[in-house]
Amino acid sequence: MSTKEKQYFKPLMKSKKKHGFARFGLMSNDTWVNNPTRTVFCMSRYKFVAKILSGHKDVLEIGSADGFYSRIVKQHVKNLTIIDFDPIFIEDFKSADKNRSQIIAKVHDIIKKPLNKRYNAIYSLDVLEHISPKKEKTFFKNCLKSLDKNGIFIVGMPSLESQKYASKQSKEGHVNCKSGENLKKLLNKYFINNFVFSMNDEVVHTGFFPMAHYLIGIGCGVKVK
Repeated sequence: MSTKEKQYFKPLMKSKKKHGFARFGLMSNDTWVNNPTRTVFCMSRYKFVAKILSGHKDVLEIGSADGFYSRIVKQHVKNLTIIDFDPIFIEDFKSADKNRSQIIAKVHDIIKKPLNKRYNAIYSLDVLEHISPKKEKTFFKNCLKSLDKNGIFIVGMPSLESQKYASKQSKEGHVNCKSGENLKKLLNKYFINNFVFSMNDEVVHTGFFPMAHYLIGIGCGVKVK
């Protein structure tokens, strides 16, 4: 048996033999099975982060869940560490990855304490909306303690306006969604320069915040407190 276009057969079989078949993680699998279109949206968010951080040496992801999409960022940066406060996701990532991606995965709750090193860049997608407003300041304080003074911080979250369309499961965990203007004000507390983008489906743009389904904020240059 062979592929009809012979140039594909050997590399495909070689890859299969060497790596086997990749699998989704716990959360990404559920997304693929029940809402495959959302998989594209998630990948697009990570691709945006990957391109913004391309060439950075030490990067940290906060709240990686099963880490399935983190490989997109690792393709563009030298070193990537992912953390999540839930052990089940980190264990699932390690089981599926088997260190092939060279991503360092750790169980860590950023609300409780910062990391024991500083990173050139930190990103956190679909996390802030799950953090109680009472703990938001602690989240940022510990993030900044883990970030170089001149580092880049990227945060992504569903917009406040999008929540009337959110699923019941999402609404149960979303306790801190923001409008675009409020996200910009928040980033301005901690960073000298900040930029907020709108996102609809897989498209990131500079459009009208209230019509954005998703928001991505970038902070550069930590303000000295």
